[in-house]
Amino acid sequence: MRTAKATEAALVAIPLALGGLASPSHAQDAPPSPSGTFGPGCSALSQKANTARDKVVEAAAAYPQLSQLVSATVRAKLGVTLDGKPDVTIFAPNDQAFQKVTVSQVGALLSNQGQLKKVLTYHVVDKQITPNELSKGSFTTVEGSKLTTSGSGTDFKVNGKANIVCGNIKAANATIYVIDSVLQPPS
Repeated sequence: MRTAKATEAALVAIPLALGGLASPSHAQDAPPSPSGTFGPGCSALSQKANTARDKVVEAAAAYPQLSQLVSATVRAKLGVTLDGKPDVTIFAPNDQAFQKVTVSQVGALLSNQGQLKKVLTYHVVDKQITPNELSKGSFTTVEGSKLTTSGSGTDFKVNGKANIVCGNIKAANATIYVIDSVLQPPS
């Protein structure tokens, strides 16, 4: 009788233990932002904290993969401008996007604050763009030129070139779409 009860207890304990192990594993697979994020790069996008209550520059700074963008934004003195806007969308080039640009191009850009602002504000739209608007979108940027979005499901491009690797990340005043290329405004 004791053996039967011990066996029964073990059979109950094993699934409970496995269930307990599954929960932390599942938590590690959670998306990097509150809800509604999408894209193949979301699982690789690590963040330091929940960004939904942070203004856009602080929210971007929470993602180590956006460090070069944040650094360029600070250098261009755009932080207060972007954080002061009530609803914006940022098409945020990740650090890999900056690696695609030659060292001399980055150097020239960083040494010319006017051109740096022009390039960075070309990545910003003065309204929050939902994923539903990305299929065939055309948006005027803060820089003043148009950019386009295309795609479907969770596969979207900006200007037919930059892939959205993780989209719909929420900040207090912005929606962030991480892209894999630095966009250049039309000449």
